[in-house]
Amino acid sequence: MSKSYTSDEITVLEGLEPVRARPGMYIGGTDANGLHHLVWEAVDNSVDEAINGHCKKIDITIGKNGWMTVLDDGRGIPVDKHKKHKKPALELIMTTLHAGAKFHNKAYSSSGGLHGVGISVVNALSEKLNVKVFRDGHEWSMSFSRGDVKSKLKKEKKSRKHGTLVSFLPDSKIFKKVNFNFKNICERSESKAFINRGLRISVSDERTGERREFFFENGILDYINKVLGSGKGVLFAPFYARSDNGIHCEVALQWTEKTESKIESYCNSINTVDGGTHEAGLRTALTKTIRQEMERRAGKGKITPITTEDVKEGLTAILSIFVENPQFQGQTKEKLNNPEVSALVEGVVRPAFEKFLLENCSTADLLIARVELSAKARLASRAAREEVQRKGAISHRLTLPGKLSDCSSTSPTDSELFIVEGDSAGGSSKQARDRKTQAILPLRGKILNVENATGEKLANNAELKALSLSIGTGIGAGFDYKRLRYDKIIIMTDADVDGAHISALLLTFFFRNMKELVEKGHLYLSQPPLYKVVIGKEVFYAADDEEKDKIMGKYKNRNIEISRFKGLGEMPVNILKDTTMDKAKRSLLRVELIDEQETEEAFKDLMGKDSSARFRFIQENAASFELDV
Repeated sequence: MSKSYTSDEITVLEGLEPVRARPGMYIGGTDANGLHHLVWEAVDNSVDEAINGHCKKIDITIGKNGWMTVLDDGRGIPVDKHKKHKKPALELIMTTLHAGAKFHNKAYSSSGGLHGVGISVVNALSEKLNVKVFRDGHEWSMSFSRGDVKSKLKKEKKSRKHGTLVSFLPDSKIFKKVNFNFKNICERSESKAFINRGLRISVSDERTGERREFFFENGILDYINKVLGSGKGVLFAPFYARSDNGIHCEVALQWTEKTESKIESYCNSINTVDGGTHEAGLRTALTKTIRQEMERRAGKGKITPITTEDVKEGLTAILSIFVENPQFQGQTKEKLNNPEVSALVEGVVRPAFEKFLLENCSTADLLIARVELSAKARLASRAAREEVQRKGAISHRLTLPGKLSDCSSTSPTDSELFIVEGDSAGGSSKQARDRKTQAILPLRGKILNVENATGEKLANNAELKALSLSIGTGIGAGFDYKRLRYDKIIIMTDADVDGAHISALLLTFFFRNMKELVEKGHLYLSQPPLYKVVIGKEVFYAADDEEKDKIMGKYKNRNIEISRFKGLGEMPVNILKDTTMDKAKRSLLRVELIDEQETEEAFKDLMGKDSSARFRFIQENAASFELDV
């Protein structure tokens, strides 16, 4: 018999109870990301003061025993009594959802906090929270616990200062681990300082004594120079545009010879990691402008058809806008949804970028050549996909990725797939392989860390799509072992730290998405040599320093020449073939799953989002490792 369902079963959550009952709705979760979201909510309140010209300095302090403090020199939260609710404004803001001064544009013309839930959520999820307000010639104080008032508003000593200080201790009943990450907070603070030129932000860690300060006179121009580092591979000086006509918009962008792109977008100082309509406006402006310039130069001639993806290749861009009523997707504000913003951003960027290209002909030449090269590569890849058909009876109906250099054999039992690091190593390995049985798939840089990725990101990742399509089995729920196209899948990366990291990322992918291939012994690691040791007319190859030292010890009284291979891409083809790819001479390590539970925990700790597990691992194992420079 079913249970009764009456009005007695209806629960009404009041005050801040909904936050404590469902914290994930407000901060995304109760893991390390959710914990740090409390910091961002407190800091963003101070940043909103800076956006509106009332704050020049923010001090963030990671205290001992889990405390966090944020101090600004803004106007200070109001402490006068609210006419309608008969409570001090400070108490209303700290204890009531949807209470704040950002629902209209009287106190704030632009802000990142729009729902009036930010600091009250911090209060609800804190075991203790203390506030000090400096305004109206005095210092005011109030304290809370888990959203409830513990001490009412007190008028303390006289003070000429102005601003707000919030100190909070996250609730251990909500968060399993309360361990603030100094590096993460510094990175976020640095981006806030870049976006808000003239704002000084300091981050101090009382646990270690570390302290960093961020201040940038040139805003996002300084930011893009930092992102690009020393400028290696940069095509030309950064393009910069700024406008307050209709929308406050700043953009700085640059192209490099690299294939990957990096677009960081911000709305009201909030990092919109999933983009949105402002990013769409930027992409449209760049694509239309470049296409228009190509048509102008070609006259009546035919131009190479380009897409937004061609324009994005090699692009690094920083976009920052400030709008009065941003519409974010979700409380964590990861995507901007205002439909009108796309046209406004395009209206700022397009005319400025057109003028830039017209006034800088040599720069326009370099950029157009860069985009055309990307477009031609895309078209060639598409043509290759259309021509190359899946081999054998198990795969003849589908098309293989264009970057795969497949083998001619149609029998999976004697076929091998080498997953190599980059196009350079891909070119060498294609020459060194046995074309009949060995296929080559080059990957572009480090693949996505699937331990941290959502299903959507995994499904949309181009490199992992190519890998899955080449292997033939599909991934996750769609995995079908019968469609496996190769008996051996061999990870072949450089014998250095980067190569080891790429191998770790690939192992994580196979363990999470193609575990049956590991369990049945199809996954291998190649063992390319790191050193070539020449002793007289004899040549030896060593996989690591230990093997090299053994060789040198055996022939220590002889004339010895040692050379170190920088990577597979620079290794002579004949050496790559003899040492790493020739089935009769090479050495492979088969990846085996011995203890699934231990392996599960290892991937979770070393590749997961929680950095504290990696920190413990480094502390426990640092003494047994040597630094390889």
